[in-house]
Amino acid sequence: MTKLAVIAFGGNALLKAGQKGSINEQIENVSATCQSLVNLIRQGYNVVIGHGNGPQVGNVMLQHEAGKQVFGIEPQPMDFCVSETQGSIGYLIEQGLRNVLNREKIARNVVTLVTQVVVDKNDPMFANPTKPVGPYYSEEVAKEMAAKSGAKFNPDPKGNGWRKVVASPKPLKVENIELIKQLSHAGHVVVTVGGGGIPIIENEDGTTQGVEAVIDKDLASALTAVNINADEFYILTDVPKVYINFKKPGEKALDVITVAQAKQYLNEGHFTEGSMAPKVRAAIFFVENGGEECIITEASQLGNPNCGTRIIK
Repeated sequence: MTKLAVIAFGGNALLKAGQKGSINEQIENVSATCQSLVNLIRQGYNVVIGHGNGPQVGNVMLQHEAGKQVFGIEPQPMDFCVSETQGSIGYLIEQGLRNVLNREKIARNVVTLVTQVVVDKNDPMFANPTKPVGPYYSEEVAKEMAAKSGAKFNPDPKGNGWRKVVASPKPLKVENIELIKQLSHAGHVVVTVGGGGIPIIENEDGTTQGVEAVIDKDLASALTAVNINADEFYILTDVPKVYINFKKPGEKALDVITVAQAKQYLNEGHFTEGSMAPKVRAAIFFVENGGEECIITEASQLGNPNCGTRIIK
């Protein structure tokens, strides 16, 4: 039986640390990731791709800010910025994967869906936004912008300046999920929930509207994987495995762990919030809600049956 896998690309699948974000850099990076992805497709897997957008959405926000300062063009809200990056990143992934499939003589359709994701308007994260987005500012400029816009800014823990922070609410429903399920089970590669999805809320009259928020892309991808009955869920990162005591005495790479062990390591503080903790939570969510296993690894390891850290029941 054909297996279905959801693969969550990290932001570094397109833009690596230290790069400026040129189109050539992003094409080169995504082509390498797509080449690794073909290892799964060769094995007969059906594939759905989710992706991050952290570096890209930050650049979009910078462009909007520059447009305001130079030309007086009003910056767009966070949900609009996410939609912009869904389209642009989806285009790069779709083109990159089509080129790789063509070289490998593999016939698969690739389609990108600009995807909205419903969140709860009463999610407690809206009362305490903590997710940093966009460029760094001096304290003076940040406070001035906060006074004008009502947005919240927090100092960066590493001392790089002040950044805008927004809510990161829990994803509740992926729009067009039945279409994603039909397309993926029919063998088409689907790119969806980019950047965690465009965050929207549902009103009492049945209408929807965008909100100033960022949804965790791993959790949104996990929700997608559960809803389309995926067999496996891959979270790609920049290390081959998950570690406990990372860069400390007693450092240990994890091969196969149960959900119970993953929860224990989380509670013991082995995984940091800005890095591995959200990925492990997404893995737990997938396995607890019917998935066979979640594999956290780097892109080059895709297709290796022993790759990464595997979280099972």
